Order: sequence, then structure tokens, then C-alpha cells
Amino acid sequence: MSLRITDDPAADELLSSNPLALLIGMLLDQQVAMETAFAGPLKIRERTGSMDAAAIAHADPEEFAAAFSQSPAVHRYPGSMAGRVQALCAAIEKDWDGEAERLWTSDDPDGKTVLTRLKALPGFGEQKAKIFLALLGKQCGFDGAGWREASAPYGEEGSFRSVADIVSPESLAKVREHKRAAKAAAKESRS
Repeated sequence: MSLRITDDPAADELLSSNPLALLIGMLLDQQVAMETAFAGPLKIRERTGSMDAAAIAHADPEEFAAAFSQSPAVHRYPGSMAGRVQALCAAIEKDWDGEAERLWTSDDPDGKTVLTRLKALPGFGEQKAKIFLALLGKQCGFDGAGWREASAPYGEEGSFRSVADIVSPESLAKVREHKRAAKAAAKESRS
């Protein structure tokens, strides 16, 4: 697996090789550009020296938030997002023995089971869980039965709806266009 989400080879390599980094990138993907969110795990590792669930969960909250706030900030809301990342890592440590990939590998789960597991994580609602499941299925080799249906509409083949569909600068442009069109349609329907 070789993801190309951030346009930063080092950040993409971390996302490709570290399941926790990928999960944290998805958590950070709100109210910032996708590339910024998914580049966040590399900044966290560079500033704290770790991309380990237990180490992050047990880091001093003030020091961890300070690492998030260093320029350039990991997220536009560094304090609250640092807390969310620590809560996510605490859940991964407690429920999955610190191994994020167990969410989608433990007990050979189907798509619906992985979706349920993702939705149980702090910071993962229905939409974020579906997008991450689609990313697992489309780019990370997850082939649990029914993953496309469980991640609908993000699992649709040939769609350009989310980070799950980004494999190149061209596909990033298509995803951005889809999001712009969806926002415009939503705005139009409210008028």
C-alpha cells in the first residue's frame, strides 16, 4: 500500500506504513484541508517522537497540546484536536491493545463490523467512519464482505467523494470539485 494523499512523500509514507497515523489523519480531517489533516501525524511524530497509541495516550496533555500548537500548527484548533487525538489513542490502547489495524483485522470482520468498530471510536461519527472504511477498502487492501455497502456512498467504485478516492493530484482536484458542488447544492436547497 502506498498512499498519495498529502503531496508530501514523508507524510504519505507514514500514512502508508502506520495504521494509527492513518486513523489519526482521518480524525484530524475536519475544518482543514485534507492534505493538512493527513500531514498531521508526521508533525505529531516529529514533535513528540512517537506514533504509538500508548505513548500518545499517556503524554502530558499540556505538552501534547503545545506540540500541536507549534508553527505550523497540526490543526487550526490545536488544543481541542490534541485532546481528541489523545482520547482516540486511549481507546486504541484500551480496546485494541494499542494496535489500530486490529479494528479491521481482528476476527476477520466484515464491512458492517468494521463500520461499527470505527463509530465506537472517539471523534468518529457515521460519515467519518464510512469514509475511513471506504479508504480501507479502496486503498488499503481491506476486503471484508460488504465493505462497499457499509461505506456507501463513499465506497462506490469510480466515485470522487472523499479522501478514499485520492490517489493523485488529479483525483484530489476531482474530490475538491465534488465537495464544492455538494456544498453549492446544499446551500441552494436551503435558499
